[in-house]
Order: sequence, then structure tokens, then C-alpha cells
Amino acid sequence: MSLTLAIRSLFTNGHSNEWLVVKFAQTGDKKLFELLYDNCADDLYHFLVTQSDIHLAKDISQKTWLTVFEKPQLYRESGRFSAWLFTIARNKLLDEFRRTNRWQSMTDDIQNKQKIPFAYTDTIEDVFNTSLMTLPFEQREAFCLQQEGFGLQEIANITRSGVETVKSRIRYAKNSLREQLEKYHD
Repeated sequence: MSLTLAIRSLFTNGHSNEWLVVKFAQTGDKKLFELLYDNCADDLYHFLVTQSDIHLAKDISQKTWLTVFEKPQLYRESGRFSAWLFTIARNKLLDEFRRTNRWQSMTDDIQNKQKIPFAYTDTIEDVFNTSLMTLPFEQREAFCLQQEGFGLQEIANITRSGVETVKSRIRYAKNSLREQLEKYHD
């Protein structure tokens, strides 16, 4: 068990996020919500910032947590809380993209970023992050969800895609990232 998990379990009395959200839905105890937030907020924000920009990630994160706070009874005990949380966030992000016509600007941004050569002063982390942002949205999303610890079936549920589609998106993302990093290395 990692130190972070050990510390979290001290404050949650060893209860899972799933238990916390169910009890929060039953009791409305704000302390339970705060524990959920403390356990999951950083991971959610990290995922959102890989899918959009910092400002939109903060906005979508807040809207997602507001939904969890207002409608915890919508959580179904058959799945992980984090999968439900990320599904809410993804839906809110896509709604925002549609509302502001960001799909087109994202495509333009990707095409422009692919044309920018890496400078010799870029760190490998900078190159990786830039390469990650050049991936098509669906590939980046599937790859980042996998990096957040979700399994293929959970990613398929979150993205409303088939498992084979998710596998393909992750494979294409990894191949593209490998190619970009090899260009940097050469």
C-alpha cells in the first residue's frame, strides 16, 4: 500500500469511495463529500487538463463535483465511483465543446502543433506533453483514462465505445507517441 493510500485510509476509516458516495447519498453528510473530493479531485483535474486547457479543466471539474454533490443518488453501486465521476466529467466536457464549437478549433490546434518541431531545449516531459496534445481527442482520451488506472471495459463504458475500439485507440495513441518521442531522441 502506498503512503498516500495509507494516509487516505486513516481519514476515511478504510472506507472506499463507493461506500462514501452511497453514505453521502443516504445522509447528506458534507464530511463524506469532502472525503470523496479529497480522494478524487486531483485525478479528475489531471485527466481534464489533458483533454482541454487549464481554465476549462477547472470549470468542468467544478461542474462535475457540483453534480456529484447535488445528485449522489444517481451513482450505481455496480461500478467504481471514479468511473462514474469521470463519465460525468467527460459528458460535461463534450457538452462544452459542442456549445462553444471547440471541436473545430481543437482539430486546427492539433494540425498546427504537429507542424512545430521540438526544440533542443525541450525536456522529454515537454515533448511527451506536446505529443500527447497532438493526438486526436478519442485516442488521447482513451490513453489518458488508461493512465488514470481504468480498465478497458471501464474506458469503454466511460466513452460509450466498444472494448475493441478502445483497444485500437490506445494502440494508435501509443504508436503515435512512440514515433514522436523517437523523433525527439534522434
